[in-house]
Amino acid sequence: MNRTLRLSLLALLVAAPALQAADLYVHNVKGYTLDGHGKLQRFDALLVDDGKVVATGSDAALAKRAGDAKVVDGHGRTLLPGLIDAHGHVLELGYALTQADLTGTQSLDEALARIKAYARAHPDARWITGGGWNQVIWKLGRFPTAKELDAVVPDRPVWLSRVDGHAAWANSAAMKLAGITRDTKDPPGGRIERDAQGDPTGVFVDGATALVNAVVPEPTDKERAAALDTALAEMARVGLTGVDDAGIDLPNYRLYRRYADEHRLTARIYAMVRDTGKDFDTVTADGPLDGYGDGFLTVHSVKLYADGALGSRGAAMLSPYSDDPHNHGLLFMSPGTMVSKIEKAFAKGYQVNIHAIGDAANREVLDSFAAAYKAYPQARALRNRVEHAQIVSLTDIPRFVPLNLVASMQPTHATSDMNMAEDRIGHQRIEGAYAWRRFLKQGTVVAFGSDFPVESPNPFFGLHAAVTRQNHQNQPPGGWYPDQKLSLVEALRAFTLSAAYAGHAEKTQGSLEPGKYADFILVDRDIFAVDPRDIWKTRVLGTWVGGKQVYAATP
Repeated sequence: MNRTLRLSLLALLVAAPALQAADLYVHNVKGYTLDGHGKLQRFDALLVDDGKVVATGSDAALAKRAGDAKVVDGHGRTLLPGLIDAHGHVLELGYALTQADLTGTQSLDEALARIKAYARAHPDARWITGGGWNQVIWKLGRFPTAKELDAVVPDRPVWLSRVDGHAAWANSAAMKLAGITRDTKDPPGGRIERDAQGDPTGVFVDGATALVNAVVPEPTDKERAAALDTALAEMARVGLTGVDDAGIDLPNYRLYRRYADEHRLTARIYAMVRDTGKDFDTVTADGPLDGYGDGFLTVHSVKLYADGALGSRGAAMLSPYSDDPHNHGLLFMSPGTMVSKIEKAFAKGYQVNIHAIGDAANREVLDSFAAAYKAYPQARALRNRVEHAQIVSLTDIPRFVPLNLVASMQPTHATSDMNMAEDRIGHQRIEGAYAWRRFLKQGTVVAFGSDFPVESPNPFFGLHAAVTRQNHQNQPPGGWYPDQKLSLVEALRAFTLSAAYAGHAEKTQGSLEPGKYADFILVDRDIFAVDPRDIWKTRVLGTWVGGKQVYAATP
């Protein structure tokens, strides 16, 4: 054989696709994924080996490479990459699903009836806990009171968080156990709601919730594990294969590690350590966790809080609330304190993610990152994040770019808040609120989540909100501030590749490219073909993480 022929044959062998082993072959699907450039790609079949994607392509091509792999027939259903929630609260979701749930109640009377029924059904519960209430929907024009709770549960303490988690409602028994009287002072970063005589009415905002939380019994290890099991099952049911857990404590960290060691996690968790105190010192003593437990657990970031929430008027605003002219909201810490916390995290190489709702809080966060970068310029590469970036001054939005910040946002917050947001902040400030399109247009990475259990963990609710800016009743016509709508491809990217990027995981998650984890879902409709108004109705039929099925819908 002459030299030219040998070289030609060698070139053909190098160019030919390698016949790789596979243990799972999913075919007969309408498959969609994004490529490395965020462009939408179609395929009919998926080949998986050892938990990772080998290839996507046509049935005809991949069938020849499937060998004796397990075959899953998709029956023409739509296959999508597993969705990633960039901001949720995992254990809190588990607790919410087992405690008194006031989500969706339309009136105070309906909420009180639910509380009474829950207390009756749980006679052995030492405390009645739960949440999900929203006085704006009830159209009370005020917060609820302890006396109203006393009328349905007088004999045990009751403690119920507001839907946003930034206020809570107590009955008299709970306040008595906490030693709350008219002489109790508002703590820094918190407010006790009071009547005209100065007596506490039963609602505690932001930092003031700690006064009652101090006497609420801590969950047992068994209760924590049960909450995690419940949350993981729900996340799999709605198609979430990854979640950024926005604020964990030391017991939560230890529980995650145990589950990772025991191979019991059914979603990939990117956990943020809450604040930089003692728990952070303990968690970081042995360095960060990256892809621990076969890629299921990463703990390499910190969660800080700059302010409260809009619905309870705890979000820190540059100018007073439009519907409460004596109230600017609450900043949780001084700029100096925030900078020192950021620098402490940077010193250990940890990404910093800061909750900021109001425009004053967002400005403080931007100023603090700018100050901290002077001491740690290399920390710009950590993909630090502003969690929510909900109401940002139009002059501050461009500052995200030079600071290299990710905007971690929640599209369902817009459709949940549209009934009160403009009342709170007025027409001018609303231009910088829930402004996903403005951030994307300037090149900022936008990662989407839900903030569950504040909102539903169902990512199809978020995709629907991002694309339509409407509620499930298709209101308002045309969408709320429709200039900020996203295309479905843009919204999907924010729930997949961009969410993975925000957690430093875009090389292993977020799309079904060869070599990445085989995290995918089958759903009951083609979301790219249906009326966008119906995206929220999408039902997950099956969820696979690392090529293993973790959820199957009941036929």
